[in-house]
Amino acid sequence: MSKTALITGASSGIGEATARRLAADGWRVIAGARREDRLADLAASADGIEVHRLDVTDRADVAEFVDRAVRDHGEIDAFVANAGVMPLSRLDAGLVEEWDRMIDVNVRGLLHGIAAALPHFTRQRRGHFVTVASIGAHGVTPTAAVYCGTKYAAWAITEGLRLECDPSIRVTTVSPGVVTSELADTISDPDTREFMRIYRKDALEPKAIGDAIAYALDQPADVDVSEIVRPARQR
Repeated sequence: MSKTALITGASSGIGEATARRLAADGWRVIAGARREDRLADLAASADGIEVHRLDVTDRADVAEFVDRAVRDHGEIDAFVANAGVMPLSRLDAGLVEEWDRMIDVNVRGLLHGIAAALPHFTRQRRGHFVTVASIGAHGVTPTAAVYCGTKYAAWAITEGLRLECDPSIRVTTVSPGVVTSELADTISDPDTREFMRIYRKDALEPKAIGDAIAYALDQPADVDVSEIVRPARQR
């Protein structure tokens, strides 16, 4: 019987790569994201992937995403909390709405996923949470104070979950270094866009992170795998 994995932020980048890898490995993948056109392309190009529009900032939407999977398939085996945004800027730019968006997606979105999936994992006495944090959870660069703050929070929340959960529920944090993605395209501040262009010159493809997540999920029930995957040139 196929295992079932739910993935947020699955319409591009790491989320899409993870969905494709797990589906190729025989998982039943339920991919959620806001961009329905991209989800439709994903479903059409890979077997074993179901897609649903999902806004992780909406707690009820996330709960229904998870509960629907349980209704349709009986149990869920993994929840990959990947959705994230990265509109970087200096604090003195005062882009408060962009700060709020990062907090809503990167922190509240993760908490909504935990709140939705944890009761099912607890009832099943098994399951695997995977949080996609960032190298930014371990250090701060100029223009990334708020983003790094949200990723520090994601790391801390996931570590707390690992400590609190019964050992039958596995918890993994993956902290990617620089990865080719659309995240940098959301940066509106021109100086920050140029800084990131230089900073991101050495980058992994999303497939490397998808492969790392697949590796973590594939380990025996008594093994938790984490945490940093980065380009060899990123020190």
